[in-house]
Amino acid sequence: MSDETPETTARSLDDTRRHHPRHHHWRRDLAELAAVFTAVATADCVADTVVHGPDGPALLVASAGALLATAAFHTWFSRRRARTADHPPPAPSAPAPTPGPDATALWRMRTTVRDSPGSLAALGRALADRGVDILSLQTHPLGDATVDELLLRAPAALAPADLTRAAATGGGRSTWLERADAHDLVDAPTRVLRLATRTAVDPAELPLALRQLLGRCTIRSTPARSPRSGAATEPVPHDGVWEETVMRLRDPAGGTITIERPHLPFTPTEFARARALVELDARLGPRVPHRGDVLTLPEGNEITVRRAGPGDLVAAREMHERCSPATLARRYHGPVRDADRYLGHLLGPRFGRTLAACTRSGRLVALGHLLWDGEETEVALLVEDAWQRRGIGGELLRRLVEMAADTGCDSVYAVTTAANTGIVATMRSLGLPLDYQVEEGTLVITARLAPAPAPATPGARYEERAPSTRQP
Repeated sequence: MSDETPETTARSLDDTRRHHPRHHHWRRDLAELAAVFTAVATADCVADTVVHGPDGPALLVASAGALLATAAFHTWFSRRRARTADHPPPAPSAPAPTPGPDATALWRMRTTVRDSPGSLAALGRALADRGVDILSLQTHPLGDATVDELLLRAPAALAPADLTRAAATGGGRSTWLERADAHDLVDAPTRVLRLATRTAVDPAELPLALRQLLGRCTIRSTPARSPRSGAATEPVPHDGVWEETVMRLRDPAGGTITIERPHLPFTPTEFARARALVELDARLGPRVPHRGDVLTLPEGNEITVRRAGPGDLVAAREMHERCSPATLARRYHGPVRDADRYLGHLLGPRFGRTLAACTRSGRLVALGHLLWDGEETEVALLVEDAWQRRGIGGELLRRLVEMAADTGCDSVYAVTTAANTGIVATMRSLGLPLDYQVEEGTLVITARLAPAPAPATPGARYEERAPSTRQP
């Protein structure tokens, strides 16, 4: 057997061609010339015969059409074969491995049972008959009924329909089932205390804490006054409003926090817990983490990167005045005169998080925003003209992406134009997989984030887009 690899063989053939060029013999050239003259003579004879016939011109036109159709079919067929070769059909996937007899899975179950002695025992016996272990239990009284929320460890081979049937056998109704993970093993009091601590440290954590407390839900923040018309929105009672699958709470920062969970009604206990978190945030008042990092730019100037809040509104407006109209238009994608109107909402904690870059004298020269946008997360940068191309935008973007990963986001996107090479280069400097998409005349760049070692529950998402994103 030869030891040559395909690469070695290819190099040997190239060397052979270079050192031994091909020589065309004169006999081959003469044969080719004779073939050409023969083809010309034959074509002239056929054309002369056809033209002098009764339907000569029509026959020539029909022959030309047939030749064109044949050439078109040949071109289409060749391209189709090339596409098939480049994208062969997927190979049949291997069957999924069958879980072992001892494999288990975690489930979260919520079911409603009668509020009577022995109802919980009947539910437990029905689950035990299927080999299901109850790891934790929370009860939500509802008058003549009780909603039981259970964390279960079940055999991996047990289908969700079997769990639902077991709950029905034990007297459960309106059963809801969802896969769980190791994070759900923390008991309810400990989880609520952790959420309260996060909210106390940072007001921007309130939407994230509500999402982790209530599970999959949509959180919408409505300001007290419309940023466009300035009209006041409908106020919410001090104690909030609870209507089955919708909760409306008074936002401590002004306006309303609306929480919706269409797939599962809220319980009085969940409403009380959510209201307690909001009241804690209101009692602590406006606050922003004071931690800041001093960085030295390549040119030697020092800047401080810190969290920004409503207290930076005046400084941010002054920075707007120092920015050129082109810079503001690239950031806000709309009329420049509307930029100042959205600053108050962008600097508030309900739409996301904001980072500020300040000089040694305290002058604000850049802002970076991490904005919750439905099921997605947007990043946006604004750097004063005199401080652009010094690495400030890249530093802010890197920190915003780290914040997004900490809250469980799997991607972030930036909206810009193809002419804005600065943000394109900054996104590429992240070293992450990027997707580019042209959308309504704008360029949307999406960065796929690497999963965190211990991902937290995905952060709250706002159904109402924060102002000054794609359509301000």
